[in-house]
This record gives sequence, C-alpha cells and structure tokens, in this order.
Amino acid sequence: MPGENLSRDEARERAALLSVDGYEVSLDVRSAIGGEEGEGPRTFRSVTTIRFRCNEPGATSFADLIAPSVTAVSLNGRDLDPSEVFDGSRIVLEDLAADNELVVDAQCAYSRTGEGLHRFVDPEDGEVYLYTQYEPADSRRVFANFEQPDLKAPFRFEVRAPQEWTVWSNGAGERTDGVWRFAETKPISTYITCVVAGPYHYVTDSYERVFEDGTRLEIPLGALCRKGLAPHFDADDVFLVTKQGLDFFHDHFDYPYPFGKYDQAFVPEYNLGAMENPGLVTFREEYIFRGKVTQASYEGRANVILHEMAHMWFGDLVTMEWWDDLWLKESFADFMGAFSLVGATRFTDGWITFANRRKAWAYRADQLPSTHPITADIRDLQDAKLNFDGITYAKGASVLKQLVAYAGQDAFLEGARRYFKRHAYGNTRLGDLLSVLEETSGRDMAAWARSWLQTAGVNSLTPQVLLDAEGRIDELAVVQEAAESHPELRPHRVRVGLYRRTGGGALERYASEELDVDGPRTVAAGLAGAEAPELVLVNDDDLTYCKTRFDETSLATLKEHLGALTDPLARALCWSALWNMTRDALLPARDFVGLVLRFAGRESDIGVLQMLHAWANSALVHYAAPAWRETGGRLLSEGALRELRDAGPGSEHQLAWARFFASVASDEGDLRLLRGLLEGTEKIDGLEVDQELRWAFLEPLAAHGVADEGVLAAELARDDTASGKRHQVRCLAARPSAAVKAQAWAQVVESDALSNALVEATIAGFSQSSQRELLAPYAQKYFAAIERVWTERSIQIGMDVVRGLFPALQDSPATLEATDAWLSAHEGAAPALRRLVLEARDDLARALRGQACDTAAAG
Repeated sequence: MPGENLSRDEARERAALLSVDGYEVSLDVRSAIGGEEGEGPRTFRSVTTIRFRCNEPGATSFADLIAPSVTAVSLNGRDLDPSEVFDGSRIVLEDLAADNELVVDAQCAYSRTGEGLHRFVDPEDGEVYLYTQYEPADSRRVFANFEQPDLKAPFRFEVRAPQEWTVWSNGAGERTDGVWRFAETKPISTYITCVVAGPYHYVTDSYERVFEDGTRLEIPLGALCRKGLAPHFDADDVFLVTKQGLDFFHDHFDYPYPFGKYDQAFVPEYNLGAMENPGLVTFREEYIFRGKVTQASYEGRANVILHEMAHMWFGDLVTMEWWDDLWLKESFADFMGAFSLVGATRFTDGWITFANRRKAWAYRADQLPSTHPITADIRDLQDAKLNFDGITYAKGASVLKQLVAYAGQDAFLEGARRYFKRHAYGNTRLGDLLSVLEETSGRDMAAWARSWLQTAGVNSLTPQVLLDAEGRIDELAVVQEAAESHPELRPHRVRVGLYRRTGGGALERYASEELDVDGPRTVAAGLAGAEAPELVLVNDDDLTYCKTRFDETSLATLKEHLGALTDPLARALCWSALWNMTRDALLPARDFVGLVLRFAGRESDIGVLQMLHAWANSALVHYAAPAWRETGGRLLSEGALRELRDAGPGSEHQLAWARFFASVASDEGDLRLLRGLLEGTEKIDGLEVDQELRWAFLEPLAAHGVADEGVLAAELARDDTASGKRHQVRCLAARPSAAVKAQAWAQVVESDALSNALVEATIAGFSQSSQRELLAPYAQKYFAAIERVWTERSIQIGMDVVRGLFPALQDSPATLEATDAWLSAHEGAAPALRRLVLEARDDLARALRGQACDTAAAG
C-alpha cells in the first residue's frame, strides 16, 4: 500500500500538528471460531473512537489503518465516504477542528504471520487462541490510530469474545453483559497496547511492597499459556523471578511500578522473544519447556522476564520520540536484564552469559556493512523493523556497561531516577538522558556520546609487553586499533589482568590495573615491575566493548592451558576472543575446533559450553577448508560422543553433549546410535530421551535419509501437538531429496499458506550443511525470487525468507559474484531488502576468508 511505510518526516509533521486525548477501541472477535476458512482473510469488526486536538484548525492530516475494508468513517459528526478517504493503509482527515472526534468502523484481518491480531488453531484440540503483537507499527492492523511512538494517549478497550473465552488487555478487565471491558490505561504509545483472548490456562499470584514512607503497593500477577502446555507450565518459577525483579527495580529506580496489574502471556507462533506491553507482557511459548533443558535455558527466560520488566520504566513510562532512539529503551532493558539477573536472582553468573552470548551478537552486527551508530538514522518504518538488531540491543547494553564504569554505578542509577521523574509518560531524545547523567556524574557526556553512541564499529585492544633483564615487566601498553571503514578510536575503561600458572597448574590472575585507555597506545604504568605474565587479558572483568586480542605469549598459553583458567568470566572472555579471531581469519577454523575438543569438556558454565558447541559447528560449516570438513566433522562427532559418555549421568552437561552429538552426527555408526537411543535398543546411563530430545535426534536421521516420511508421521502421532507439528515440518524439509526441497521451496516462496511458525520451521529444515550439492540449484532461484517476495509478503515473512534462504552453503566466489550482480542490478530495491542481502554477502565473504586461512594452515 502506498502509505504503509510511514516516514520520520511525516511522523514529525503529524506530531507537531496533533495531540491525542484518548482512544476507545471496541473489537468483536467472535468470528475467530466456527465457519469455514474462505478464499479471503478471516476478519473481525473493529470500531475506534479517537479524540484529538489540532493546533492549526483547517489543516489536513491522516490516521493509520491497514484493513481489508472500512464500513464507516465519521469526523466530528460528519460522515465521510470510505472509498474516498481510505486507501488501504491511511484515512485522510481534512478540515480538522481545534477539537476532533474520529470514529472508524472497519473489518480487520486476523494475522497468520504474527503481525497484528494473530489467530492460532491448536492442532491438538482445535482450540483457537488470539494475541496481538504490534512493534513497531502493526496496531494499525487491529484498530485505527496515529501509529507513532510520540502520540501517546490513554486507551479504553472493550472486546466481544466467545462465551467460554477469557480476554486480557493492558488494564484490569471484567465481563459484563457478554462484553469484556478494561480499565483505562495511562498515556502509552499505540505499539504497546495489547489484547490476548482465548481458552488460555491462567495462574494468579500477587506482589506486595511497603515503601519507606509507609505506602503500600499491591500488584496482581498472572501468567497464562495454551491449555496444551499447562502440564509443563512452571508458573511458580516465573512468579519468583517476577517478584525478585519488581523488588530490584523498586530498590534502584525509586519509582513505583505504574501500570496496575502484571500479566505475562506465553503465546504460540510468536516472532519475537517477548514484548513489553504494560500490564500484559507477551512471550514466545517456547519459554515453557516441554522437556529437560539446562540451567542456561532457565537463565535465558529469567533474563527476558527482567528485560521486559525494565521496559516498564525504560520504554513504557518514558518512550523514545522516534525509532532513531530505539536504543533508549532496548539498550537499557538489555543491560538491566543482566544487571538485575545478577543482583536479584539465583543466576549470579549472568555477566558471563552476557560476555559470551550477547556480545557475540553485537560483535557480529557491528562488523557488517549495515552497522550503524547506536543512535541510528531511521528514515521510516522498514528501517525501524531491521534495527531491532545486535547494535541496538547488545552493543548498546555493552556500552551502557562501559558507561557505568565511566560514570560510576551510583551516578548512573541516580540519573535514571531523575530521568523517570522528569519525563514520566512523555517522550525523549538522546539529549534528555545525557543531561541528567551529566548532572549526576559530573562527566562530559557529550564527548562520551559522540565516541560511543554516534559512531559505528568495534575497536581491537592488543597488549604489548616489554620485559627487562630480570624477566619483569618493563612496560605494558594497550594498543587500540579500528577498522578502516570506521576509524574512530574511543575512550575505554578497562582492567588489564596478568595471569600465571600456580604450582598446581591453575592459570590465575596475580596482578591487575584498571585504567582509561585512550588513543592508539596507552601505558599501564601500574603494572611495571610485575612478574612476566603467561597471559595478558586486556579487558578483564569485561568492562568495555572491544575485540580482545593477544600477544604471541598469551596466545601460546591459551592454546596449551585454556582449560586451566580458573575464573569462569576470564575463560568466557578468552573463548569469545578466540572465536572473533576465527571469524576474522586470524585463527584457522581447525585450530578453534581443536581447542573446543581439547578444553570444552572442562567448561563448568553450561551456557558457555552450549555457545562453544554452536561456534564449533559454525567453524566447521562456514570457516573450515572444504577439504577438511569431513575430517573435522568426524573429529567433532567422536569428541562429542566421548564427552557424552564421560559426562555425569543425568547432568545438564550430558544433555548438552547429547544435543551437540546429534547436530554433528553423520556417519553410519553415529546414526545407528541415535536410532538405537530412539528405539530403546541403545542406552547411555542417565540420559533420558524425552520428547524434545527425540525430535533433536530425528532431524539428523531425516537429513541423512534414515528417517523417512512414515517415521516422522509416527513421531507426530506420538506428539500430536503444535510443538510436535513444527518439529515434524522441520524434519520433513530436512530430507535429502530433490522433490522434498522443491516442495519446501514452493511452500515458503511461492505460497503464503503456511503460518509464520511453519515458514520458520520449513526454512530451518531446508538448509542442511550435508546437502550442498542438492541445494545448489536454489542459489539462482533465490535471486530471481526475493524482490517479488519482499513486495508481496509481510515484512516479517520477507525477512525470514531473505535471511533464511540466502545460499550461504554455496560458499564459492561464484555465489559472491551472483550476490554482487543482484545488488548492482537492484540499486533501486527497497533499502531494507538491500540491507539484508548486503549482510548475507558480508557473511559469505567472511566465510571465504576464513576458509582461505584454514586452507593455508593445512600447509
């Protein structure tokens, strides 16, 4: 639709013209159940009343609505002809008065892509479940509005639903005369309004807090999921983390939770991890674990719960003016997720996961051609959709961690408290935050922001060690470098750690210095005279955001004694640095795989271990020399099986190694063992092969032609659930057959019959690293199809297809040339589409450099 991609300039013009006093939204979703699926989309009635002011009477503006049809439009009692004022995405509003009332009666479409009001039919029992997901601009698929963050207003929702359903929204609700009516919200942005409806399983609890002045705060808590997941729903743990988080944020923010109740809905076919709708947070239901998982999964869920809770203040109470400052909520929530995880819950090693997992996401994103400053240039809504990325989240959070070290934790938190009180229910820009931080820290925030928030790219820090005649440090300097494309050198607050082996062989820190690194070379004067180190870690304690490099001595020490590092955070930082070196073609992939095989079995942190498994797999698939892949795969499967058999029976390490073994299994013996574990003819002491692990074992069996359609159908009959269906679809698409690949391609690229979750599952199964030759014909088909897909499908499905089906496994210069040819021939394509292709091209070029490095290492 011509007006669907709202620009920043249009939003600014509308915000300067209009102020919104309130919304009343009435939805009738009784059409969600019953009846046959028709040719067109299934629809529901949406009636919206908006009261708003215009400071230039007589002016023209527009409201947003994406709907199949509009029944009636009334502006200030004047009936407008929908065919004249509505173009499919905008309603033109002419001759506005100083005070206005707009009423829009529309037929809106249920979604199957997770955008707008998503309708899910549970294959297990036929029940229908609804939920909304809007960020950044999909509330206009459900009701007429002014779809931009800075036109906040109070909302009143009412919903007519089937008699047996319960309905939830941001405010507290009750059913009277067959209609669910909800309390008016505080002033909030359109994209964080929410409705969830259906026969959900619902559990309640409550939170109480008495503040120092004697005031009492009571927050009703709720948690909900599909009935089919109820047996697996550990709501008690969700409530435990929720209460711990509320205590933590009340302690540190000095601003009571402002949105009444606190419901958390775990919903099916969700595109995101979660969404911070005030009073009704939505999560992907995969955070309800159907089988045994490691503590890393519970930690990950807790982090997401706390991330969304931090948004109640950073994002919901105080909201960015436009998507340029998306980081004002996402970076803070990402940082606060880890900060509160460590400070309030049982997951006290959360900073290790942050250093190892979240920062890896940031480092990758910051080296892509699409990297951007944390404060980004967001021209329109398509730009905004793509900027929910590793820069906005993980780099921003990493930079905030650096800011806490730079300004001091107390000054940082006092700045946050003043920020909330000063801008409650309002919208802000970067300068609003910097001004309060300058007040509380006394530091020059403008200079810090220029270096960290308004430039792109990641610096490398490398130690230089000069020893004197007695073998002590004469001088230790930190050398800072930047990429040619982003030459900015930044101020870094770092701790430089010196490590040596003890008499018992442990590699431990014996000296350190915290200092400000600035410019190309900084001397750590406080370490002069120290004993010669075997390892220098220039970002010990992970205070800054940088790529850590090693001098020759340190690298040699790690290659021989990485497992002897006793501090788990230091170990995680070294692993991360070695992985960055592998991606940068400074360390051969076979060397990284060798380090994993040698030392991963001694890794105590389960989250780090699982990350090492993922990195080792990537090293083999993308960065290893093609001639070594078969050897490397055999070494990994042998090593994984050895660690699996040696792991403690029933331990989470055993489970992690079992999953990793399945992911690298390829030869006849490996596949026979997996099949035996499924059928019960083989056994590994303590390993419980539950339903989720069964599917994990079935995918490699399907990919190597051992598990056919009949086997997968039988497994689905055993697990006839929504989760089981997704697993089966993935395994079906993984089979090594030209006909299977053609069918999977057609289902995703040529048809829109599949829901978002099944599109995701089909793409995941389609691309198997053992099937490079079978997938070769799809490289050309990909480039022929993507512009049409981008135009015809929703942006979410377009992103899934363009990212997921890029021919990354056709890792040759010819594919790189084909990518360049497409980019050259499509300079006028949508910028967001070109960005996705450019990112995939960069990953491919990086893989080819890594393969060249690994080939050279073979001699």
